[in-house]
Amino acid sequence: MSGSPSAGQVRPAGRGAVLIALAVDAVLLIAFAAIGRASHDSDVWSGLWQTAWPFLAGLGIGWLVMRAWRAPVAPVRTGLGVWAITVGGGMLLRWAAGQGTALAFIVVASLTLLVALVGWRAIVTVVRRLRRR
Repeated sequence: MSGSPSAGQVRPAGRGAVLIALAVDAVLLIAFAAIGRASHDSDVWSGLWQTAWPFLAGLGIGWLVMRAWRAPVAPVRTGLGVWAITVGGGMLLRWAAGQGTALAFIVVASLTLLVALVGWRAIVTVVRRLRRR
């Protein structure tokens, strides 16, 4: 048996790839929170943690539930689940903390984080496939 995975198998991600994927997710969430605060004429830095922490907690839960370290850049297998849990968990935590959860915010956050958390994974996947050709 060779050392490379056969068709249908997933090669385990290295620790570096996992940490980079987690960092990309976290940076994108923080950027989302910062852009949201700036777009509402809020002081970005003073309230950034208050805005970001529910989604960062949701991200952590999403990574654990989806076992994202197994395939950190898989857009469907990992990305969609991490996105759904991040948004759902983030909104529940915002609600529990007395922060806003207006329908418009839920829609915008859901779509923006879908593009962010699944989008970068899809781009990486496409680039990897193109390089193999």
